[in-house]
Amino acid sequence: MKVLHINQSDIIGGAGIAGYRLHQGLLDHGVESRILAPRLAMEDYRLAKIKRRRYIDGALLLAGSVLGLNYLFLYHGFGIHRHPFYRDADIVNLHNLHSGYFNYLAIPGLARRKPVVFTLHDMWSFTGHCAYSYDCEKWVTGCGSCPYPDTYPRIRLDNTRIEWKLKRRVYSKCNLNIVTPSRWLARLAAKSMLKKFPIHHIPNGLNIDVFKPYEKKLSRDRLGIKASSNVLMFAADNLTDPRKGSELLHEAITGFPDELKRDTIILTFGKSVGELSEIGMQTIELGYIEDDATKVLAFSAADIFVFPSLADNLPLVLQESMACGTPMVAFDVGGIPELVRPGITGYLAKEISIYDFRNMIISLLRDKTKRDYMATMCRKIAVDEYSIEKQVNSYLRLYNELINEHEKIM
Repeated sequence: MKVLHINQSDIIGGAGIAGYRLHQGLLDHGVESRILAPRLAMEDYRLAKIKRRRYIDGALLLAGSVLGLNYLFLYHGFGIHRHPFYRDADIVNLHNLHSGYFNYLAIPGLARRKPVVFTLHDMWSFTGHCAYSYDCEKWVTGCGSCPYPDTYPRIRLDNTRIEWKLKRRVYSKCNLNIVTPSRWLARLAAKSMLKKFPIHHIPNGLNIDVFKPYEKKLSRDRLGIKASSNVLMFAADNLTDPRKGSELLHEAITGFPDELKRDTIILTFGKSVGELSEIGMQTIELGYIEDDATKVLAFSAADIFVFPSLADNLPLVLQESMACGTPMVAFDVGGIPELVRPGITGYLAKEISIYDFRNMIISLLRDKTKRDYMATMCRKIAVDEYSIEKQVNSYLRLYNELINEHEKIM
C-alpha cells in the first residue's frame, strides 16, 4: 500500500504534527507513506515540498483575503496529480488545506483519480471562512453576515455565503471519506455540507512509549525547578493566539491567593509568551519545542496542565499531558471533554468562567491525593485509547476498504 498525505507541514503546527505521527506510524507498519507539504522541517526522501513563489503567492493570498474568498486565486493543488508521489499513491489523505498553499477547488480533480480520505483538524472544511465558528451555526444552512470575520483565516470582505456555496459545489463533484479525531467534530460534520459523505471517528494517536511519565524530581532538576514548587504548565503552538486563551489564564492566575502565587511556577512552551511574563510569578519559558523528549520532561515536571482554549478539536497537547500522567484543567468546549474527563483526568470549567477555572486549579493544587489518582487514570486512558498503533490500525482498515472499492470500479 502507498499512501500520500497532503498537509500544511511535517512537524510544524498541530495538524502537521498529527499528520506526521500518522505517517511515521504507517511506515512502522510496513506501509509506504509519503507527505507533500509547503513547509518541511525534516529531510527524508518520503517528504517533498509543494513549491511556492513568494511574491506571487503573497499577492494572490492578499487578493483572496481582501475579497473575502481565501485561497480561491491560488494555483496550488491543480498540478498535484502530476507529482510522482500522487501518481504512485494507492490512496490520498488530505489534512489541513487552509494554510495558504492549496486551492480547495482542486479537490475534485484529486478525488477523480484516486480514493481520497479527508482528515479534518478543525471546522474550516464546511464553513464560509473560519476554522472555528464558536457560537455561530450559520455554516449549517449557509454562511453570511459573519459575526467573526477576524478569526483565522481572516477576511476583509464578508463573502462567506459565496465561499460556503463554492465549498458545497466542490463536494458535489467528488466522493470523499471524512475522518474526524473527535466525536464533537464528527457531530458537527454530520450536520454540515459534508453529511453526504461517510464520516469516521478516528482519534489522533501518539507513541505512548515516548510520551510516558518521568520521575518528577528528576524532571524538575533537569529544568531547574525546585522540588517543593507548585508547577502549572501551559503550552500551545502560539501562546498569544487569542483562541488559546492566554489572557484568560493571566486573569485567572492573577486572582490566586498571595501565598499560592509565591509557591507556584508557570512553565510554558510555544511561540511567544505574551501577558504571562508580566504576571508577577516565576515563569520558565522553554520556547518552541520540536523534540518530544523535552516536552515529556516539561509535562512530567508539572503538577497540572492548564488549557484555557476557547475552541478546539482534540488537542495534541492534552493527549501528551495524559500520556505523561499530568492532570488537566480546561474549559468545557469542543472536543476537550473527550480528554479532560471531570474527576478522572482533570476538571472542566464552565464555558467560559474565569472564576470556575481559577477555583478548579486551586482545588487541584491543594489536593495531592486527587492529582495522584488523576495521574494514574490519565496514563491508563492514554494507553487504552490513544496509542499510535490503535490509530494506524483504524486508518489501515479504512484505506484497505476504499482501495478495494476503487479497484472494483476501475
